[in-house]
Amino acid sequence: MKHILVLGAGQSAPFMINYLLKQAESHDWFITVGDRSKELASKSVNHHPKGTAISFDVNDAEIRLMQIEKADIVINFLPPSFQYLIALGCISRGKHMITASYMDDRMKDLDNDANRKGILILNEMGLDPGIDHMSAMSMIHRVKARGGKISSFKSYGSGLPAPDSANNPLKYAITWNAHNVVMAGEVGAQYLYKGQIKILPYNEVFQRTWKFDLDGVGRMEAYPNRDSLKYQGLFGLDDAHTMIRGTLRYPGWSETWSQIVRLGLTNDTMHVSHIERYSYRDLVEMLLPLHQSSAELEHRVANFLNISPTGKIMDNLTWLGLFSDEKIVCNGETAAAVMESLLRKMLFLPPGGRDMVALVHEIDADFAEENNKKEKIISTFVAYGEPGGFTAIAKTVGLPAALAA
Repeated sequence: MKHILVLGAGQSAPFMINYLLKQAESHDWFITVGDRSKELASKSVNHHPKGTAISFDVNDAEIRLMQIEKADIVINFLPPSFQYLIALGCISRGKHMITASYMDDRMKDLDNDANRKGILILNEMGLDPGIDHMSAMSMIHRVKARGGKISSFKSYGSGLPAPDSANNPLKYAITWNAHNVVMAGEVGAQYLYKGQIKILPYNEVFQRTWKFDLDGVGRMEAYPNRDSLKYQGLFGLDDAHTMIRGTLRYPGWSETWSQIVRLGLTNDTMHVSHIERYSYRDLVEMLLPLHQSSAELEHRVANFLNISPTGKIMDNLTWLGLFSDEKIVCNGETAAAVMESLLRKMLFLPPGGRDMVALVHEIDADFAEENNKKEKIISTFVAYGEPGGFTAIAKTVGLPAALAA
């Protein structure tokens, strides 16, 4: 019997777990699902005879290594910060590992150790990263098979509420890891446009956006995603004059989120002791520069951000609850942790609502062997979740990892 250990039962994992359990009988598998919340893990297993749920504390070395030891393969859907720790355990115990998280430099450093042990550490088996890279390479290979030369490559991804379910002021819903949403753009971004490298520090990522029309959906806005330049070499596009990987949002998201970043509400390093003693309004006050006490907080925030005190952005900040006198409720002691809790509280799919994922690749190619023909090749993938059922993000993130197992 093959024993598969799934670590993490969060929003991206349920479809994968369901798929593995359905396949378990015919393939002689047994699925163990571990999560900090055993209740959440049990919900995913749902009393299936080929599965079990356990309480899993990733910081407990004894439990961590014991569970890895029992497995033939580990599917790691814990947050990115724990990928390296689990990979180390898998290498030490000679177990294969699959994850949907990015391959960062620390994970790359484990490659030789994994090869010596004869095990596979397979990263980026999700939607973005994952399906996006595989579909992009499929297009690139088809162009090159025709003798084509790619001059421009643009790729966009998104996980959003479907248009018929985007019913809050920010037109967004938390259907995956809220921490990743809060920390998006923290490393800045860089890309290549018409031969010029563009570098954006964190505070400018959400200020330098552009319009994008998504087929079948409508007008969106795009912002650059991390380091696009490294994919030139990985995709074999060193001669391209444009290389952009971006994220799509409904119009208006970035103008509000950029001000949240400016306020310091995405800071994940500065801890506020006993943060639960303070209100959300208190936290915003702490983040403002020194001020005259006579002015209302809302007006001082608007002045600091140089925005209208009665405009849409201030309306959005107020709607999120940032000026509320309610006491803070969150897991953690940072401003970022507070934002995570607020996003989960305020940005959710309505009853019977559904989410949507989209991937778009745009390639400009020249075909010298076809009378110097020029082509713009566009691939658009849009998937919708099931109202009251599995989300599109859970399906598209979870299925690649499940198939790899």
